[in-house]
Amino acid sequence: MNEELISQFIDDELDLEEKIEFVRQVHDSRQVKAAAIGLLQQEQVLRGPVAEHLPPVRVPASIPSRQRFRLPWIPFAAGVAVAAMLVIAVYLAMPQRQMVAETATHRFVIYAPNVSTVGISGTFTGWDVLPLNRLGHSGYWETQLTLPQGEHRFSYIMEGGRRVPDPTVLMKEHDDFGGVNSILQVAPTNT
Repeated sequence: MNEELISQFIDDELDLEEKIEFVRQVHDSRQVKAAAIGLLQQEQVLRGPVAEHLPPVRVPASIPSRQRFRLPWIPFAAGVAVAAMLVIAVYLAMPQRQMVAETATHRFVIYAPNVSTVGISGTFTGWDVLPLNRLGHSGYWETQLTLPQGEHRFSYIMEGGRRVPDPTVLMKEHDDFGGVNSILQVAPTNT
């Protein structure tokens, strides 16, 4: 196991099966466990509070005056080191972005004739609910959204807040709140 897999676990970038395998490896190997704990502690330090200022440096009177001019460089060097660490921490914390976002348009449709409102909520909406449009008196509801490529989790929100996975999407998973989300793989459209 490498540090990249541990980092993906910390950043919640693994799917459920990969997380299970990761936990098994951590349980079975002291070396993997130690590496994972070390990286988690490093993440804890990176997400911790940032020092606002350095404490003042006191120059003892016993230091000869010709050597005193060297001491102001100590806080300067420490400040440069702290600034460099902050720049690195901010860079590592930033999501890696591609220069050109690949997207595709996807039409979401569900048959729900006995409700007065239907919405959709998922990773692509920040889990906010977007309303779907009723298609006449057919019982169908739909919306069309432009999504970035990748894996998206979502469910339909029926009148009264009932969550329903998309019956046309085969991949599903249980969420942490007792519901089921559909998993949609979005590939970029070829233009």
